[in-house]
Formats: sequence, C-alpha cells, structure tokens
Amino acid sequence: MVAWCTNPSHGTRLIPKDSLYGVQFMRTPDYIQVSGFINQSRINLKHGDFGGEMDPHGADLRGNPLGGLVYSNAWSHGNNNSYQQVIEWHNFIGSDYFCVKACDPAGPNAQHFCEHVYDRIGCLYNAPANVQNGTFESCLGDNQDYPGIYTDSAGVVQTFSQPPESLGPITSFPYTPRTPASSSCTQYQSSVIYAALDNVTVSGDPTSTSGSPSETGASGRPQTAAGAKPTSGGIRNGVSFVAALVAFLSLLFV
Repeated sequence: MVAWCTNPSHGTRLIPKDSLYGVQFMRTPDYIQVSGFINQSRINLKHGDFGGEMDPHGADLRGNPLGGLVYSNAWSHGNNNSYQQVIEWHNFIGSDYFCVKACDPAGPNAQHFCEHVYDRIGCLYNAPANVQNGTFESCLGDNQDYPGIYTDSAGVVQTFSQPPESLGPITSFPYTPRTPASSSCTQYQSSVIYAALDNVTVSGDPTSTSGSPSETGASGRPQTAAGAKPTSGGIRNGVSFVAALVAFLSLLFV
C-alpha cells in the first residue's frame, strides 16, 4: 500500500500540484468527510478507471485491503499531535472523483454512517456531498441518512439491497440520496493545499484536465449507473489515497 499526500512531512509520495480540482471537507456530529475532483492518473490510477471501495472489513474482517488502517486527530480536542485509530471508515475513488468518510470512534452509530456493504454504488449513495468543481472549502454539516436507508414516496422507511455483480450493472435505483446541508463554510485558494510542496512535475499527463467525471462507476458522481468491475490497479492505488486524504484533512482543515 502506497500513501500519497500534498504535505511532504509524512514520508509519502507527493500529490502533484493542481491535481485536485475541487475539495470539500465537512465535519458533522458523527463523522468527518472529504470529497472532491482529482486527476487520478497523477496518483498512478489509470485514467478512466472506475475504481472501487476500501474499508476496514473485507471477507476476513482484517481490512479491505488487508491491513488498511486510518488514524485521525479530528477528535483530539484541539491537540493536533494526538491521533487515534478510526475503526469505521470507507473510501471510494474512481472516474476522477473521490470521497473518504471517517466516523467518530466514540459515536454510537459509526458502523451505520460508515457502512461497508454498498461497494457498487459509489460516493453519491455512500457519502453524498455538495462539493463543487473549482471550490476548496471547509464546512460544518448535518449527518447524512445511513447509506442504503431511505424513505419512499409513501413515507415508509426502506433499506436498499445491493444486487450481486452476477446480475450485471446496476441501471436503476429506487431512491435518490439526500445531500446533507452544509454551513459555516470557509473557502480556500487551491494553492494552500500545495503550500508545503516543492515543485513536483508529472510526465505523461493524460488528456483529462477538467477533473469532472465523464463516466459513472464505482465512485462516479453523479451516479447514474454502477457496477463496473474495478481493476486491480484501481483498488490497489485507490486505497493508498486514504492515507493521503486523512493527512490532508487533518493538517489543512481540522
């Protein structure tokens, strides 16, 4: 597993300048979340790869991938040097879009807000956010609804059951997730993210420069169709981005 960060003090690979096109950090009563647009090829993720999900569970409950760990100082009460392990989290990256959610280890509903069984329906359904391409901001926010839980037109609370991959792509959904309200947003210049970086250049940049996903898939936003099987490279490189984003949100926004 390879970590990427915009800050060179963590011993990671460095995310090149201007790779991120828009980022929103949001702190809610039960979790912190960072979402945004990225030129994913700049962190060795194949251009056009739909990506997939990373979480702390997996088939053997030892992590997906094995050994994937997240630490944060978000609940250290102002002591930025005090990190604790986040037990429940999930991360999606693909189609030039990403989201990472880390749930409060002391929260009573961490396993519900950071659900791990909806790996085929991406950021829009697991971590809805009002992130804007071209805007870099830190906000307070309301909790989202638990992933997969929704209220139908008759006012009845329902639970979405994700179909198996053997049935093919998911082409329709019974609901549209509610995007939680955000407030007290502080905007930043994108240069703030890279302030600690030396000039990092990237050779062989792809033609994609907008950062806005043109296709949908495991991580796409907006999500109209899911179920594209992620490549092994997508998962391997995508999970390394967890460390980068946790470091990013801890150092810049928290």
